Amino acid sequence: MSESSNNCGECPEGRVRNSEGKCVMPEVSFASFILSLNTSALFHLGELPHPETGEKVRDIELARHTIDTLTMLAEKTRGNLDAQENELLTRMLYELKMRFVKATQSS
Repeated sequence: MSESSNNCGECPEGRVRNSEGKCVMPEVSFASFILSLNTSALFHLGELPHPETGEKVRDIELARHTIDTLTMLAEKTRGNLDAQENELLTRMLYELKMRFVKATQSS
């Protein structure tokens, strides 16, 4: 990165600097995609606050839909993921399903 790109300030939230110093969206990978869905599920389970209001809101149906989406991805990609991707997805789904059960029992 050149010195001039270091003095340009911070990138907007969700963006990173590329090798030319420009603020761009980060590279899309399978891991970043499923981590994004994980964050969405946690938000809908009421475990993460809204980034602007700080309020935690629970929407069980949206959480269920996101978990079902991750489950479908696990089924459709079975045998096609590397070991790290498979481990990440398997652990993530287990944790989300446990949190979902807990959230629905406490409702």
